[in-house]
Amino acid sequence: MVDPSALGARLASSAVAPLVKKLFVKDQPGAALVTKPVRISGLVSFKGEKRDVTPKDVEKIADELVRRALKAAGPGEPPVDATEAVAVRSALARALSALGTLTIEDYEAVALGPDEFARTLRSQSAVAVATFALSRDAELFLDRLLHTASLHILNFFTQRSAYIARQQTQQSQQLAQLVKAVDILLERLPSQSAEDAAFEAQYASYIAYHHGTLTIYGLDVYAGTSEWPLDTAYLSLEATRDRPGEGATQVAAEQVLAQHDHVLLRGVAGSGKTTLVQWLAVTAADRTYEHGLTHLIGRVPFVLPMRRIVRPGSEFPIPADFLSAVGCLVAGGQPPGWVDRVLRAGRGVLLVDGLDEISEDRRESAKRWLRDLTRTFPGNLWLITTRPSAVPDRWLDTTGFAELTLSPMTRDDVETFVRRWHRAAGADEGTGTALLEAVRGASELNRLATNPLMCGMLCALHRERRGFLPQDRKSLYEAALTMLLERRDVERVVRTAMRLPLATQVQLLQKLAWWLIRNSRAEMDRAEAVHILGEAAPAMNLSGDGEDVYRWLMLRSGLLREPAHGRVDFLHRTFQDYLGARLAVQELDFDLLLHNADRTEWEDVILLAVAHARPKEAERMLQRLVGSGTARGKLLAAAAASYAAELAPAVRQGVEEGVRSLIPPRSEREAYDLAEAGRDLVLHLLPGPDDVEGELAYLVPLVAAKIGSYPALHFLTRFRDHSDLQVQRTLATNWGAFDRDLYVREVIAHLTYRDILPVHGPEDLRALRSIGGWPNLHIVGAYRVEDLVDLIVPEQLTELWLDAPHPVEGLAWLSAFPHLALVTVHSYLSEAERHQVPPHIRLLTRVFNDT
Repeated sequence: MVDPSALGARLASSAVAPLVKKLFVKDQPGAALVTKPVRISGLVSFKGEKRDVTPKDVEKIADELVRRALKAAGPGEPPVDATEAVAVRSALARALSALGTLTIEDYEAVALGPDEFARTLRSQSAVAVATFALSRDAELFLDRLLHTASLHILNFFTQRSAYIARQQTQQSQQLAQLVKAVDILLERLPSQSAEDAAFEAQYASYIAYHHGTLTIYGLDVYAGTSEWPLDTAYLSLEATRDRPGEGATQVAAEQVLAQHDHVLLRGVAGSGKTTLVQWLAVTAADRTYEHGLTHLIGRVPFVLPMRRIVRPGSEFPIPADFLSAVGCLVAGGQPPGWVDRVLRAGRGVLLVDGLDEISEDRRESAKRWLRDLTRTFPGNLWLITTRPSAVPDRWLDTTGFAELTLSPMTRDDVETFVRRWHRAAGADEGTGTALLEAVRGASELNRLATNPLMCGMLCALHRERRGFLPQDRKSLYEAALTMLLERRDVERVVRTAMRLPLATQVQLLQKLAWWLIRNSRAEMDRAEAVHILGEAAPAMNLSGDGEDVYRWLMLRSGLLREPAHGRVDFLHRTFQDYLGARLAVQELDFDLLLHNADRTEWEDVILLAVAHARPKEAERMLQRLVGSGTARGKLLAAAAASYAAELAPAVRQGVEEGVRSLIPPRSEREAYDLAEAGRDLVLHLLPGPDDVEGELAYLVPLVAAKIGSYPALHFLTRFRDHSDLQVQRTLATNWGAFDRDLYVREVIAHLTYRDILPVHGPEDLRALRSIGGWPNLHIVGAYRVEDLVDLIVPEQLTELWLDAPHPVEGLAWLSAFPHLALVTVHSYLSEAERHQVPPHIRLLTRVFNDT
């Protein structure tokens, strides 16, 4: 059988071009420069007033393409059997029919290229094509045919006279944009001397080199390097802003500074905050200005990791000391007063990373430092990153900072990362696919696979253990430590002067980890680490001193790193928590653990301490957590109970009674409090859809909806078939905290009761369009008529709420929706506007709660 992915190459242009040409109306002269853009949907020949090809003819064209492709394959080697060939014809016809829904112009389509244009057609017809349940070979055959057709479609566009004329106009517009970019650059460089310019070029090269790679776990074992180029490894994540009364809005994380000059970005450990800082720094330093982010043109990035610039007993740096404070190698060459000149011209991009990594008693000083800098040097861009719990909400409101939250990697992000990792490591595709299936099927692995570092750990461990992964956290970390600390050097045939047994390495590392946890520090001075290791060396009968042990652990363990000269920390907080908890149990420091139970940064330490503890020790910890009487204490006890290897029935009963006093919630207030107190702790304690009924059943999915994490989304998918109307309504109205497209695919598309859905912008409408539309929509906030007309599926819409003043176009556009029966508007209407509403539509007006 011939490879179905190679079939497109065998189709000659003479066979494809005439068929493609039939899909579009005949060419018209001129540049088509009209007030309303000419979209691809307006060029197709099977739609609109001038159609000369019927939708049935599109199926015939698809049939002919498939027939010719099968003929090109040659006798005896068809890529698919006769039955699947029929399904491929139908799927290809649906994909080609999607041309009638595309709102982009032809020159924009050409700019996409055939690969992206084919993907656009597939995404527009995804729901319809998915109904054919094609095999892997049939999918490849369809993709190849669609790619070939796309190539000829785009070639057809470029040969139209209207395209050529319009493209000249487009080039003029692009030239104007380039001139504008140069103007912006000149405006931001009002007094830059030749000396400043020379140094900035040198500094830009340093930023590109120093921040242009990412350390990816496990690649050093399998690919010979632990680093990836940033432009290859970077995954664009979403940042969410929750505004009271307006709901949640999402933006690509790298675009946050395009919308706000001052941003406080929250994100859990390993969520990609530092990677985003690197990306913005390298992008701002890119002097070719090809990135398209005009708000960064001509700006100078300053990367300021808080753990490096704020040390015990030191003052916060003044601008002139920014580079030296972070150990920048070119700091000595900066012209006197250069940083001040950059900031006074409003050209700086100040990236303050890790506010949570300085001690709590210094955060108010940090706030004053930031306030003084932003007021002294207005016009610069500021991004500050922190863990969610490090500072309270609206901590920087008085200085004009917008607060956003960085979302975890989505399922698609994880899939992209895993496939890239396996390609870089030279592994076969099947290994990566098997890992993805394991991650999706195991909640613990799913919870861990939320950031690049942990995804890399899972990739390396999965391959090292030939597909077997432990299912609990303690065993998973033990396996990872064994791979890192013992087997890596052996399998790479590395010979070292010192050889430390695994148990000795663990004992040494956990001393460093527990010291960091006890002192609320993210990193320590190198001298402190050497001192701790030196004191431990004699008791472990080590031949070297603290300096020897430190160098060996730094070079060989893979767990420690030096983020700056003279500083040391753990590769990831996860390993620090695991090792610190292990020593806390050995040292019997249970009082200290429980005293910090209300602090989110100690959560994992306490859970893992229960896993390491002996049965009686674990039981006493759980009893004290329940006995605290707080919701968090009870939830933490319940979560920790699953980590204990052995529990007396009476202790387990006490933990369960503590949970029953909280779960299920009995009011919306309790549901909100539960989500706030427990976050992901509470998810595995909530009852499933078969265990809740009655008028309060909706409160269980409401808790998960307010948590808003990926595990919460997975939990909510179990409720999408629930028969309770209020449960369905809760699922329909709480999608703002989640990845929009994923939530629509995984939850909303499966709801049996199509309740009214809140929509906050065009992206929401596009997501709903991908599943065929929705009948009842509540448009929240200002809207554009063209967005509603273009993005709402007209055949679906039956009820519409417009919760904003209507635009100047009035309401005549409602006639575009033939099945629309009821419209509710929240603004005053004149008699003339009322008469614009088609007679088949019932109109309600609600102004200040009056009907």
